[in-house]
Amino acid sequence: MSDAINLLSADDLRPPNKVPMDEGVKAVNTLRYDRSRCVGCGMCVNVCPHAVFRMEGKEAILIDNEACMECGACALNCPARAILVDSGVGCAAAMIVSALKGRKEVACGPDCCP
Repeated sequence: MSDAINLLSADDLRPPNKVPMDEGVKAVNTLRYDRSRCVGCGMCVNVCPHAVFRMEGKEAILIDNEACMECGACALNCPARAILVDSGVGCAAAMIVSALKGRKEVACGPDCCP
């Protein structure tokens, strides 16, 4: 059976200490993606509100790192722990604070969007 699903071990479920960036990707936020850990489930593509990932064959590809608002949906839904992001910082945090304070516009400043 060529499309067999590999079961994850307990070690696979632990997040890596440091997930490297793909070569050539500019770090503008805390999003880190390790393509070598991708199992091709496509959850990151399905849950990302800003289309930061897309599927190419059976692998997720990080296509727009700068569009990441650091909500953390991709990392929370990645069964292989191939994605790390400090959720609650950056633009996502600015949007939450603005909503809680009843502002109509997002107060996104230099601390969240360099």
